[in-house]
Amino acid sequence: MLTPDENFAALAFELPPAPTPKGVYKPSLIVGHFIYVSGHGPYCADSSLMTGRVGAEVDIEYGVAAAHQTGLAILSTLIATLGSLNRVKRVIKILGMVNAVDDFEQHPKVINGCSELFATVWGEENGIGVRSAVGMGSLPNNISVEIEAMFELNV
Repeated sequence: MLTPDENFAALAFELPPAPTPKGVYKPSLIVGHFIYVSGHGPYCADSSLMTGRVGAEVDIEYGVAAAHQTGLAILSTLIATLGSLNRVKRVIKILGMVNAVDDFEQHPKVINGCSELFATVWGEENGIGVRSAVGMGSLPNNISVEIEAMFELNV
């Protein structure tokens, strides 16, 4: 059985730099045996953002890719804070927000881009937690997706 770090390495994805706060908040916070990760956007390796409203400027496949990229940004923050993905025992909760047109109804499908990444890194038992996937009328800088998450730490 591979560790989360080994699972991620096998995927050969390029991590973006861990995002820095754009306001008055912490990117992550450890409380007891949990780490809370603030809302992250779809940062790319070159620090650019994936932008556009799903159902208007971009399609659902782009939204799924943006959620995946947001998951990578969250992994960057976890590694920057913890030093290793192996310190995470399991995904507890994901809140996924999709910048979408009013009549868009496939928010869960978009957020699967992140959820599937986490399931691959930590396995289906520990990589899938509870989740909400909702639509937003807008998101900061017109990003396509924003995701916040909570993880349980190994003790």
